[in-house]
Amino acid sequence: MVVQKRYKAVLFDMDNTLFDLVGAQNSACHAVAKYLGNDDGDALFEYFLRPTRGFESYENILDYMDDHSLYNDEMYKEACRIYENRKLGHITPYPGVRETLEILRGFGFPMGIVTDAHSKDATLRLEKTELLPFFCGMVTYEMVGVKKPAPDPFLFALEMMQAKTHEVLFVGDSPRRDIEPCRILGICSVYARYGDRFSDDRSEYRADFIIDGMDELPGILAGLS
Repeated sequence: MVVQKRYKAVLFDMDNTLFDLVGAQNSACHAVAKYLGNDDGDALFEYFLRPTRGFESYENILDYMDDHSLYNDEMYKEACRIYENRKLGHITPYPGVRETLEILRGFGFPMGIVTDAHSKDATLRLEKTELLPFFCGMVTYEMVGVKKPAPDPFLFALEMMQAKTHEVLFVGDSPRRDIEPCRILGICSVYARYGDRFSDDRSEYRADFIIDGMDELPGILAGLS
């Protein structure tokens, strides 16, 4: 496949676009609930879905333990350790991700990450999946101080990649946090529908392209030549 590059770079969301973080979190919640003597990992996972705490905050475990009269300092610390270790251990790339990144690297596309995760977590996950070497830059939460869909992470990424809005392609799983800000900024977007675990209707979003597997991405780039 020969590509005459229309874009200077390709940017990716990380969690649930390159790998299934939701599944990893659910597995971690089951491990924690089992440690605490309960068999309701799904109930614990529901705490992480509330808007009152962060999606990855340990305070969700604290609230669960308080509500079930289980809290003590040592158990809480161990529950957090179990949660983090199981979550990271469960993370593996989606099918076709590694092969697709190899192809894009062969095309000569610089690739970057734009994520709401903190730098430490993002680096650990990319190292665990062995995807870190594919990326020449990464924008994380503490670099900009706000999360998507704020424009700041995207604008920071454009500066990092030394590219204008019309010179990058962005791939992400969230219509609200990835696709909509790209539309507003004028960035060509690819909706990774396979990773969207929260939208009620995943059929009609104002993305420029929709993929149901990462292996569809090289064909899109080839068609844009």
